[in-house]
Amino acid sequence: MPFSLFSAPEREASHFLGFAGNTIDRQSEKRSDDSALLALAEPSARLLIVMQGRLLLDFANGSADPYFALATARALGIETGQAILLGRADDKPILAVAATSDVESLPANLKALDFRSIHMQGLIDSAGLGALAQGAALLGWHASHGFCGRCGVATVMRAGGYKRVCTSCGAEHFPRTDPVAIMLTVSGEKCLLGRGRHFAPGMYSALAGFIEPGETIEAAVRRETLEEAGIRLGRVVYHSSQPWPFPYSLMIGCFGEALNEDISPDTAELEDCRWFSRSEVRQMIEGTHPLELKVPPRYAIAHHLIRAWAESD
Repeated sequence: MPFSLFSAPEREASHFLGFAGNTIDRQSEKRSDDSALLALAEPSARLLIVMQGRLLLDFANGSADPYFALATARALGIETGQAILLGRADDKPILAVAATSDVESLPANLKALDFRSIHMQGLIDSAGLGALAQGAALLGWHASHGFCGRCGVATVMRAGGYKRVCTSCGAEHFPRTDPVAIMLTVSGEKCLLGRGRHFAPGMYSALAGFIEPGETIEAAVRRETLEEAGIRLGRVVYHSSQPWPFPYSLMIGCFGEALNEDISPDTAELEDCRWFSRSEVRQMIEGTHPLELKVPPRYAIAHHLIRAWAESD
């Protein structure tokens, strides 16, 4: 068969990850300073309401609806002047807004749930989770960038939420995404998994770390694996990526080829780090491990990296 750059499966691995199913048309080339206000004026506009790291859901019709009409949002006392425009879906403007309302005072049909719980319980579809990732990341960036990094004066939102401009020196600031390398190191029939001190009981995962300025993805994968486990890597291959709205990261999943197997863990970062056989990892995925060890939940990119290796030939 002739070599093809596009010989991978038609559906990319990222399509199966949590928070990665965004179908919004961002229309980035059409953003104007008043685009969010113009979108709010459309009767079909729908808002995602984020409340202190949670998403507001309406259960009035039995299922969870993450989208609210403007009138409903305002009736709840939510200030919509700082709403950000995510784009359009089904020819409707989709916006996100941060709310400071007390979650204890919500009507009975409304619940504010954390992002992980929403995904794990399957409360909204893949497209909704993708919209949530986009909106939550942007709102998180705005919340922490209200002042100019150049002169310290307050900034104001522009371009529908995709830019902040300093009211004094005029400096422009744009939303950031923090790239994180997450990698599964493999050696023959074994893979390397670590356990952080904050992990749930019995959980082991792939190693991960932030990519630093001036560093390639591959270099970050090799550096982080060496620093955290003392394992040197040869070849590094990309698997998939996942938006991670905690607060605005992009997880970049890779496999690394181990050149040595003697582990020297960074005990400041890891509680434990060890090699696991393919059969043992399959037990962890299936929930049948005799010591009740497990891998991260299905929505996490680490789960898909581990499963892809465990189920490979």
